[in-house]
Amino acid sequence: MDPRIARLKTVKDCENFAKNAVERGFPGLAIEARERGVQLRAEAHGASIAVEKECLEAIYAFEEVKSEENGRRTKASRTWQAIKRYGIIPAVERIVTKREVSAGFTALAEMGLMEYAFEAVVLRHPDSFTVEARTISRQRLDDARKP
Repeated sequence: MDPRIARLKTVKDCENFAKNAVERGFPGLAIEARERGVQLRAEAHGASIAVEKECLEAIYAFEEVKSEENGRRTKASRTWQAIKRYGIIPAVERIVTKREVSAGFTALAEMGLMEYAFEAVVLRHPDSFTVEARTISRQRLDDARKP
């Protein structure tokens, strides 16, 4: 990560940096600044363990993608409702094991941000999820990587 981006302390600073980077023709720096913003949002949420933090980063990354598409701040309302109702890990488990691919997975795949998909988080933290979730996640990620 660029040292200038690593020094950013607020989400607003990240957003401003990203906007300026795009205007000046540095899209790579803009992506890094947005990723830093995602990290800061997840840290502010107060996850107690690494897997929860990565799940939150996945949600915030999806919100960034949707916000960019819509031209205004967009929340992952249904996902937040599920987290409130079931907790972070169980909510992610439920989303991943649904028959249909989630909108988050599709949006992140289209933007080349698969490392933020819930399925990628599941595979990085296999002990936190069921065999079913791991199997489905592996299959979805394999399918997404095929040309």
